[in-house]
Amino acid sequence: MSDARIAAVGVEEEFHILDLETRRLVPRAAEILRGLPDDQFSQELLKSVVETNSRPCTDLADLRADLVDLRRRLAAVAEPLGLGPAGAGTVPISTQAHDVSPDPRYLQMAEEYQLLAREQLICGAQVHVDVADRDLAMAVTSWVAPWLPMLLALSASSPFWNGEDSGYASMRTMVWQRWPTAGVAGPFQTAAEYDQLVADLVKTGVISDPGMVYFDIRPSAHLPTVELRICDACPDVDTVILIAGLFRALVCRAIDSVTAGDPAPPPRGELLRAATWRAARSGIEGDLVDTSGAGSVPAEQLLRRLLAEVRPELEQLGDWELVGHLAEAAVGHGSAASRQRRAHARRGLLTDVADLLLTETRESPPAATDPFDGVGTRGSAGAAAGVGGAVALPPPAARAARSLLGQYRPTGFDEVMSVDEGVRPAYRAVARALERLGPAVLAERGEAMQGEQVERGVVFRVDGEQRPFPFDLVPRIVAAADWERLQAGLTQRVRALEAFLRDTYSERAAVADGVIPPWVVNDSPGLRHTGRVLSRDGAPLSGGARATVAGIDLVRGGDGGWLVLEDNLRVPSGVAYAIEARQLTRAALPELSPPGAILSVSTVPALLHEALVAAAPPAVHGEPAVAVLTTGPRDSAYYEHTFLAEEMGVPLLTPTDILVDDDILYAVPGGRGRRRRVDVLYRRVDEDELLGLPGADGAPLGPGLLRAVRAGTLALANALGNGVADDKVVYAFVARMITYYLGEQPLLDDVPTYVCGDPDQRDHVLENLDRLVVKPVDGYGGAGVVIGPAAEPAELAQARAGILADPRGWIGQEVVSLSTHPTWVDGELAPCAVDLRAFVYAGRETIVAPAALSRVAPVGSLIVNSSRGGGSKDTWLLRP
Repeated sequence: MSDARIAAVGVEEEFHILDLETRRLVPRAAEILRGLPDDQFSQELLKSVVETNSRPCTDLADLRADLVDLRRRLAAVAEPLGLGPAGAGTVPISTQAHDVSPDPRYLQMAEEYQLLAREQLICGAQVHVDVADRDLAMAVTSWVAPWLPMLLALSASSPFWNGEDSGYASMRTMVWQRWPTAGVAGPFQTAAEYDQLVADLVKTGVISDPGMVYFDIRPSAHLPTVELRICDACPDVDTVILIAGLFRALVCRAIDSVTAGDPAPPPRGELLRAATWRAARSGIEGDLVDTSGAGSVPAEQLLRRLLAEVRPELEQLGDWELVGHLAEAAVGHGSAASRQRRAHARRGLLTDVADLLLTETRESPPAATDPFDGVGTRGSAGAAAGVGGAVALPPPAARAARSLLGQYRPTGFDEVMSVDEGVRPAYRAVARALERLGPAVLAERGEAMQGEQVERGVVFRVDGEQRPFPFDLVPRIVAAADWERLQAGLTQRVRALEAFLRDTYSERAAVADGVIPPWVVNDSPGLRHTGRVLSRDGAPLSGGARATVAGIDLVRGGDGGWLVLEDNLRVPSGVAYAIEARQLTRAALPELSPPGAILSVSTVPALLHEALVAAAPPAVHGEPAVAVLTTGPRDSAYYEHTFLAEEMGVPLLTPTDILVDDDILYAVPGGRGRRRRVDVLYRRVDEDELLGLPGADGAPLGPGLLRAVRAGTLALANALGNGVADDKVVYAFVARMITYYLGEQPLLDDVPTYVCGDPDQRDHVLENLDRLVVKPVDGYGGAGVVIGPAAEPAELAQARAGILADPRGWIGQEVVSLSTHPTWVDGELAPCAVDLRAFVYAGRETIVAPAALSRVAPVGSLIVNSSRGGGSKDTWLLRP
């Protein structure tokens, strides 16, 4: 291909017009067009869109300069009117329908297509490449068609539709394809065949003129060009240039193939439609369809293949280095859709998304600092020599030295890396995204995540000091089959523990029948007199469950199997951090995509509220009044208390906000003002501390609270006395409880446990201290835990002395080689031990919340508690 045959390329861009104050789409394009020449600026179907038309250019640098100039001229006229152009397939804030421009053709379309026309709130970018011969142009369309979904994926910029995240990277495609002549078209042998089809379509009355043929690629209805129509409008002008460069190279390659007499290899139309849908759904962040029939492949891999196919044409056009540079930048920065989602996730504001689009559209980098600076363009010596091959998305082998997971070396069972198979299938898309981003970007995103936490106050307290709650960048995936099994086992376990609590505070049938030794219950540090006196047949006097909220800790052992590690039925915490982990991770890494649909965490506060309402005393009429009780900012989980109260829409109270009068509990914020009755108090305060704290009148709360519960006017969630079920000795008997109380076999396994209150088991523990984990039965936060294989002789001696002094106060457990998970630590991925806290709500029915807290131990540790340096990560529970 000689310079004389270099085809000119031009671009038509459509821009939404937004009000700069409200950021809403507004039908004011005509006001802007009055201040612009009509040779390069024109109206579109709706009054909220302006179209620009570039000059035909043979040099991509010239094309870019023209596009930048058009955008700046458009913005310069719009801004004094309080308006701004936004280059995107859709905009985040709009109304359902807008007025049609007062053009006879557009008015006829509105009459014919009705709502379809009025809802055309979408913008595209069309690329034209000169092909003067129409028969040749028709042949070209068949050659280029297999690569159109790739170009769509690069352009994807429309995740939001009518104020909501559509779940698509290009929702514009879904809206666009509603038109009767949009989308994939079949192959045509000649221009005459195509023209006859168009004439037949016009004859049907379905379309009124040839300009309404909206196929993804077509000969232009009014220019001697082949026109690309599949792409979203793009906020980033360099994405448009990348697509224009690739499309021109594909057209040139197709012309050479047609001229040489090579047959076109079009895919089946059905496969091409599927590929288009996948590109619209995933953009460049996920897998795309290989239209050759090879299934799905990562978008980056498909883009690399496209670059390889058209490299000869790019080099001869002088575009190789430029297009390669822009391709790598596109993959590294992510799609416009992912950038919008990241902007939205930061604060949950659609206006932030609109501001991003307005800024990216208006503020294209100047030529001195843009990607063209120093890059070989047509006629440069570098391009002619074909240098710069490594610029254009180097193959995996060239990037092995900087591979994140290539240096990752777990020693036991790892949830992401298999010794035999490498990255497990569920994590492959996540792993590809992390590799694509690389260490520098991940470090930047990690810092941004921590800054976002601090700004939003997502903190906890340790030793009186407030700290950001540590969140890791890499999400954890729980397979759908695993989660189904865990849900069944968790509800079974909580039902059995509820039965045990009721039995313990009534007849103690399990003790009488020899299922549980008497000393296990009688000597439990969690047994409370209040648990009995506030019960009727073991159930709370107010009715409902004793354990409205349970937190069950699970781990995966060396074989990958799930084990229950601990039960928490007093005041389990962590669900708010599980919810926040989702939002923070999405904001930091919108490029990550799960291997399937994941459960939404947004419903958790409502589910909790439903369970608390179900705990209300029977005498309550109407909607029960719920409140959350906290000791205040000094509590380690105060952030969670605040979060849950706000999300449930209920008051957050401290003890000094509470007054019990005539056996009824009232909220009196600040100790004065109007009283508001409280029917259900979700206490996030340990009962021993709670009963002694002063209320609004300065007197201890205990007597008043107990009177209100006895009078049937107040429910406490969770009930007092539940600590007996938190006892780690009792943990060793839960499997027996399930069989005894429910008549079922346990669905989940426990860690093998030895209770030192039993002489034989105590001796076994003492003989094997260096091989076991020993724990105090009423400890929490990892306090007092001694891991035998890692303990110093002095620690083992201290544990031995503690067991001998108080055998009932200790248990021993077999060491479980906790599963590990890649965790971002000091600029690299390190294998860190993880556990999982699941939350079970017992309301009108017992359900497992669709949010779980994955806690992460420091490198080399098995203790995940935040008070001991542990952190957390987003947990993707896959939907069955």
